[in-house]
Amino acid sequence: MDAEVVVIGGGQSGLATAYALRRQGLTPVMLEAADRPAGSWPRYYDSLTLFSPARYSSLPGMPFGGDPDRYPHRDEVVDYLTAYADRLDADIRTGARVAEVSAEGEGFGIALADGSLLSARAVVAASGTFGNPHRPALPGLQDFTGTVLHAADYRAPEPFAGQRVIVVGAGNSAVQIAAELATVAGVTLATRAPVRFARQHILGRDLHFWLTVTGLDTAPLGRLLRTPPTQPVLDDGRYRSALNSGAPDRRALFTEAGDGKVTWADGTTEQVDAIVPATGYRPDLPYLARLGALDAAGRPLHRDGASLTHPLLAYVGLEWQRSLSSNSLRGVGRDAVRTARRLAARLRR
Repeated sequence: MDAEVVVIGGGQSGLATAYALRRQGLTPVMLEAADRPAGSWPRYYDSLTLFSPARYSSLPGMPFGGDPDRYPHRDEVVDYLTAYADRLDADIRTGARVAEVSAEGEGFGIALADGSLLSARAVVAASGTFGNPHRPALPGLQDFTGTVLHAADYRAPEPFAGQRVIVVGAGNSAVQIAAELATVAGVTLATRAPVRFARQHILGRDLHFWLTVTGLDTAPLGRLLRTPPTQPVLDDGRYRSALNSGAPDRRALFTEAGDGKVTWADGTTEQVDAIVPATGYRPDLPYLARLGALDAAGRPLHRDGASLTHPLLAYVGLEWQRSLSSNSLRGVGRDAVRTARRLAARLRR
């Protein structure tokens, strides 16, 4: 075998997994498709900041520096992950996109997009979800002649200045992008149901303090969920205020689109320049399609990150893999440690 364990994907999931595997005495090879070990973080929209304070946003073995109560910006996270990678005693290969994983004897064969091959005794799929934006069948969207830009490709509001824009979605990214666009454009947030908010601060403490002390952040609820629930929008008051002031306004999802226009539930039709679906993501695991490890919808067959089809295949960084925080900076390290211990025990056997 070329490697004991191959970790597919970088960023917080891949790096935390590589760290945890090294702590178990294993020698992982981490394959990251991007040209930096920070995963998808450099491609998030420019104004993004973490929902959790720095004190709750560290990976194992390296605290997030600076003021622990601040909410780090995207670029700070990129710098943190880059520094974390530099400190890891692991074989990290960037620009290494995995095309397919196959079963070979008692291990796996890993074919890369450049034609090169690797073999490994075990594989951890840590590629997250950002590479697989969810694009639901919105009414008439295929006939809409204006700009359609998924939130994964959104960077900044300036290109939309003076335009009429609809943002579709009710999650954190949808509300944040809509509020940001509303500073330069006429924006509607279109949702199937009213937006639910959660207070960022309760009794003078950030919400993540209460999630931690109550144990809700780590409760193993993921195994009970067939479909991950929609999370409420974390708000310090500004987003609820923006919606209440009509910048953006909120409406029920349009009933039809096409020829640069949309029709609303009340029958009115208007010209629209752009539609921005902020409709989330799905597990980005196309390289496992022929391995038999996924269900018909492309979701991994697993329990707490352990594959139900291949004993030496595991997952890290899935939404609700084990708990509320499984796919976040603050929680992925716990899942990585659990996965590394389980794989190490099986490899020793």
